[in-house]
Amino acid sequence: MGAVEAKSRGAACFAMILSSMLAGCAVGPDFAAPQAPVADAWIEWRNRSLKSGPGEYRDWWRVFHDSALDRLIDAAYAQNLTLLSAGTKVLQARAELGVAIGELYPQQQIASASTSWVRSSNATTPSQGGSSSRLGNFWVDGWGASAVWELDFWGKFRRGVESADAAYLASIATYDDVLVTLLGDVAQTYIGIRTLERQIAIARENIVRQREAVRIARDRYKGGAATMLDVHQAENVLATTEASVPQLTLQLRMGQNALAVLLGLAPGQLGGLLASSSGGIPAAPGKAAVGVPADLLRRRPDIRAAELKAAAQSAQVGVAQAELFPAISITGSFGGLASTAGGHNLAQAFHPIGRAFAVGPAFKWNLLNYGQITNNVRLQDATLQQYLIDYQNAVLKAQQEVEDGISKFTLSREQAHYLARSVSEARGAVEISLLQYQQGTQDFTTVLTSEENLLSAENNLAAANGAAATGLVAVFRGLGGGWQIREGRGFVNEATASEMRSRTNWGELLSPAGETPPPHVGLPGPEDKGPAVRPPEW
Repeated sequence: MGAVEAKSRGAACFAMILSSMLAGCAVGPDFAAPQAPVADAWIEWRNRSLKSGPGEYRDWWRVFHDSALDRLIDAAYAQNLTLLSAGTKVLQARAELGVAIGELYPQQQIASASTSWVRSSNATTPSQGGSSSRLGNFWVDGWGASAVWELDFWGKFRRGVESADAAYLASIATYDDVLVTLLGDVAQTYIGIRTLERQIAIARENIVRQREAVRIARDRYKGGAATMLDVHQAENVLATTEASVPQLTLQLRMGQNALAVLLGLAPGQLGGLLASSSGGIPAAPGKAAVGVPADLLRRRPDIRAAELKAAAQSAQVGVAQAELFPAISITGSFGGLASTAGGHNLAQAFHPIGRAFAVGPAFKWNLLNYGQITNNVRLQDATLQQYLIDYQNAVLKAQQEVEDGISKFTLSREQAHYLARSVSEARGAVEISLLQYQQGTQDFTTVLTSEENLLSAENNLAAANGAAATGLVAVFRGLGGGWQIREGRGFVNEATASEMRSRTNWGELLSPAGETPPPHVGLPGPEDKGPAVRPPEW
């Protein structure tokens, strides 16, 4: 360890010890997370599609075995602007923590130096026995330094550090929540795109069949075996199916545009990111590990963020209560003053004869503002109670989201099973009805009905397969999976960090170019807060 480093650390330790000696108790409540209603098990825990044991949710999207989805997730994590904005808020909160730490030390520090030229008169009036005036010119030089240090007897500044610490950790949890939401949005949007592509393909396949039905109806009409009514009905069904293609294409393009924005790209710039070996709707696996509801308290970033937000506000109650007590400060000043007639010599102001210093306590008590301060305490306490209730509500909503996802996943799989059989039967009905119509044993209404049934069944099957996949995505999102991919990486990308470093000295808060220190590992909690008294951050 070098001498400079040792000296710096020694000064820091001295400052911490001095602050601790001068600090008294910390008024205000000590935070404790409230109890939240948590179910013992999921409603459908007996379902064969679910596994109640713990699962690995870090890369949950890989259960779909879709290379295009893997690429999209990687691109979104690297480029999404909402996530990048959340990363800058982490840096904001970290800098605010540094500001709060600085309040523990002398809050006002002033250094000054001055020089002035004075022209004075030594005049006497005749009544005083004088008869003339004499003018004197001289310089007055001075310098000085002063400081005011409000001692933290009541813990106002320590509670401020505690609040800023919790707010910083909450910003990390919020970043993780934005990341979880982003991954879920990308996966759901991608599955929606694949579902629409499948539905467009279904519509076009049915258009081919329906055009064949129109041809048969026209041939039978020309041969006198059918009326023009059959032709009109066939054309009507065909036009309706053809009209569905532009509508589905519109939805597809909107989905593609939404996906591009999630990836931080301008609409229309997806390029080959959607290319996939299968190109079909991602197939949900047969089983999903969902754990137990209590796991949400340890894994969901939004629940941690709500808890830390309440912890930060709890400390603010203490900050407000400290204003009810007298503020005791140490004030000190040191400086020098000299005057030189006929010449200017600033160095004389540093002569021992011209130096002076003063030090002493100062006392301030806002007795006349007690009503205002008391009501501010009430305001902060009511806000704390709101955040405690918000935390409990976040726990309930998290369970609801998982339960909804489980129901969508399991029931859509069941629906798809029946619809697959419906599609098979509908295809057989179309073939038989067309054959019977050509043979004249059935009217055209039977053909139309079978064609409409087939189109409806195929569309419903595609929608059910897509719903099963998006339901599983909702389960993983509800379980709070995916935020783990940010471990070992910075909260902003290198381009953003470089831009910020070019404007401002970020010290250790932004690592040097090419070095990315691992951020906070795991979900932060109130137990991760640092000591209330620490050395200033330069």
